[in-house]
Amino acid sequence: MSAIKLLCLWLLAAFMVGVGILHFVESEPFSRIVPPPLPALPTVYVSGVFEILGGVGILVPRTRKLAAWGLVALYVAVFPANIYMAVAGIQLDPAKPLPEWGAWVRLPFQVLFIAWAWWFTREPGEPR
Repeated sequence: MSAIKLLCLWLLAAFMVGVGILHFVESEPFSRIVPPPLPALPTVYVSGVFEILGGVGILVPRTRKLAAWGLVALYVAVFPANIYMAVAGIQLDPAKPLPEWGAWVRLPFQVLFIAWAWWFTREPGEPR
């Protein structure tokens, strides 16, 4: 694996584990964007668990491909929450509101996260 790809692997892992932990220690902002009728807090905890598992899993060569596909699926699964946040004008932190367009700008970044995780679904030299 190239040095750049290895760095990106560790950055993705650290980001996912960090955000996953935040789902437990600061769950309120995440709960706000869970679309009804899903139960907010359990949904936040479940996604946090899978974020941590995906972040750790991509670091282990034996589980990397499965974890990367799991992260791709997770990003697709949480995309409705990001849409709900934008459409409903929900602020993650009402005490420090962001401009309304900020939630809309976030949406295309989900595609980048999907691509970032997808990058690790193949081993070097594996056919596409």
